[in-house]
Amino acid sequence: MPRASADDAARTARSIVDTATRLFAETGYADVALEDVAAAAGVTRGAVYHHYGSKRGLFTAVVARLQEEVAAAVVAAAEEAGPDAAAQLRAGCLAFLDAVTDAAAIRTLLVDAPAVIGWAEWRQLDAEHSVVHLREALAATGLSGALLDPLTAMLSGAMNDAALWLAEHPADPAAREAARLSLAVLVDAAVARGAAGRP
Repeated sequence: MPRASADDAARTARSIVDTATRLFAETGYADVALEDVAAAAGVTRGAVYHHYGSKRGLFTAVVARLQEEVAAAVVAAAEEAGPDAAAQLRAGCLAFLDAVTDAAAIRTLLVDAPAVIGWAEWRQLDAEHSVVHLREALAATGLSGALLDPLTAMLSGAMNDAALWLAEHPADPAAREAARLSLAVLVDAAVARGAAGRP
């Protein structure tokens, strides 16, 4: 039997990740077996192993893809905000909060990922995606020197915690609005510091 084409293999790999993303979000990492993913994706368990090696490998691919999607939402919102650096920062931060609290993202990215792939690898993936854009946006507002890196880390952590807080208040528009307003307070404080031109 001829080997599947590269396009077929890529489609299969995407289908597996799509399916795993949904299953991990619905029931959590611990309660998803590779057999479940294979059956739902309409492939063999061997195909899952072929593309991802293990359940952890598949989960890591899901985390990386979700990180990319969140980062893309941040960049798109910042670009739509126009040329003002402060407006871009605010828009990007609010977009992060909305994207990371999507049902497919929050449980996988903020609850399961640090435990499954480890804190160091989770932080590295975060740093390669949303955090790099956050640092660039803060720098663009004029923030520099010794405060840039720690403020980036603190604002990133605050947004992650805000997302977890929102997860405890599902479908509560008042809670979401309060979280967005609170985030705006933090972002505005960072922007003010950058505008002042002091480290």
